[in-house]
Amino acid sequence: MSSILGIFLFLYLFLLSSISANNREYKWRVEYMHWCPDGVDNVVIAINGQFPGPTIRAIVGDTIFVHLTNNLPTEGAVIHWHGISQSGTPWADGTASISQCPINPGETFLYKFKVDQAGTYFYHGHYGMQRSAGLYGSLIVELPKDEKEAFHYDGEFTLLLSDWWHKSSHDQQIDLSSKPFRWIGEPQSLLMNGRGQFNCSLAAQFSKLPIPQCKLKGDEQYAPQILNVHPNKTYRLRVASSTALSSLNLAIGGHKMVVVEADGNYIQPFSVENMDIYSGESYSILFKTDQDPSNNYWISISVRGRKPKTPQGLTILNYIPNFATKLPNSPPPLPPLWNDYNYSKAFSNKIFGLMGLSPKPPVRQNRRILLLNTQNRIEGYIRWSINNISLVFPTTPYLGSIKHSINNAFDTTSPPNSFSKNYNIMKPPPNPNSTYGNRVYMLKFNTTIDIILQNANALAENESDIHPWHLHGHNFWVLGYGDGKFVHKKDVKKFNLKNPPLRNTVVIFPYGWTAIRFVANNPGVWAFHCHIEPHLHLGMGVVFAEGVHLVKNVPNEALTCGLTEKMFVKNKH
Repeated sequence: MSSILGIFLFLYLFLLSSISANNREYKWRVEYMHWCPDGVDNVVIAINGQFPGPTIRAIVGDTIFVHLTNNLPTEGAVIHWHGISQSGTPWADGTASISQCPINPGETFLYKFKVDQAGTYFYHGHYGMQRSAGLYGSLIVELPKDEKEAFHYDGEFTLLLSDWWHKSSHDQQIDLSSKPFRWIGEPQSLLMNGRGQFNCSLAAQFSKLPIPQCKLKGDEQYAPQILNVHPNKTYRLRVASSTALSSLNLAIGGHKMVVVEADGNYIQPFSVENMDIYSGESYSILFKTDQDPSNNYWISISVRGRKPKTPQGLTILNYIPNFATKLPNSPPPLPPLWNDYNYSKAFSNKIFGLMGLSPKPPVRQNRRILLLNTQNRIEGYIRWSINNISLVFPTTPYLGSIKHSINNAFDTTSPPNSFSKNYNIMKPPPNPNSTYGNRVYMLKFNTTIDIILQNANALAENESDIHPWHLHGHNFWVLGYGDGKFVHKKDVKKFNLKNPPLRNTVVIFPYGWTAIRFVANNPGVWAFHCHIEPHLHLGMGVVFAEGVHLVKNVPNEALTCGLTEKMFVKNKH
């Protein structure tokens, strides 16, 4: 009798989950379009005529279907669903030459994947430097209706942050690949939801510079999106950074912000007046509209970690019933000094997993990999390298070549597990020469992996950059940060195993190290790379493979570039 009841219970739960989960289907066209993101006529990559691309809102358990047609006339395209685990669908991760072939002009590719974790995410191009050209949009995953968040709020907004150049992404790629090297320079403007101002300022009356006051109409493409709020309410602000280069600092004038979510994971709430956000990161913050209701207030973003040559990005928090055009009566929030790294480190060190809801990491690792970030030269060209290898991608995606044992698709030599103990991270490399490579870190399935990201001096004296690193297909625990060179015996004792935050993106500070831990339990091939677009373009990344033999139902069109269909079928069978 109990077995019959068990069967009925199973069927009931199955039907319940089937009813609650939805299929969300989209047909998208990726295409170039004239647009004015900051008031200067330019060209963006749009989706269905929208810039940024359409926002996807889904509920945990939903399956997303995106039929993506590439209408770019002369180049491939893919879309990476940033922060989505792609459990069971690694071919839908959207990484060209890793999980799939680029979608050729005129072709349509179906992305099909399930969203299994609530949170604030986004999507973006992952081919060439198409993120710099504007190929991005927001992706919000909500809890099922019968579940409650760990915090209360009365309304919510979404802010997708980005930076913008007047020089095209194609010209930027040519500059980066030139000899002599030509750096892309700082962005001309910072955008919030695709809108910024270059040749005028919303806060010109407070500026010491001779810049005109913006006189915008609401229908202009670069007019800021105003956030309309009611007094004495609590609002959730979902914010994600898709910047190509810039680390940012976010502030809401006069308002405290309580940080409650990071990269789709609950964290121990903490209050700040402003917050740093690096490329690839996402957060949820709560703020109360408890200020003078007769005023409006600035929302600002400012450049961090680079000498700021880009004006603040601004929009307005509009207290209803004030007019949205009513400007705040005080200057925009003053950001921290751009090179005050101690300020940034203090913020990062406040982020902990929410006790009771955030899972703890395994207490031991099975493998530790040390990754040294350096700037190098190869045949006179400037590149970024990891353990002295600058990543280049093969023509056949790793996922297919590993699964079907296709010979000579990439270099099967094991990449370095570490770097020389004698390397001086405080000085430029004594031998700046590096090599190209496309090796893969083969991870034993279901084992625990520690990664130590070690930052170092670049080619120029006294220069070390901020690098935000993003891991595809996984969340990881951030075990800790440190200054200088990682020393195993000393620094492992500092690891936080009690309440480390779960993230998918983490920063390494200049001349410092960052330690993360994850479980290699998601069959597939996954990128791990610096999320700064020019740095990845110049080789700053590695590739992990785990349990590839367990991957099923991979579409042929995802894998067959770089070899003929006949060769692929032969290897497949």
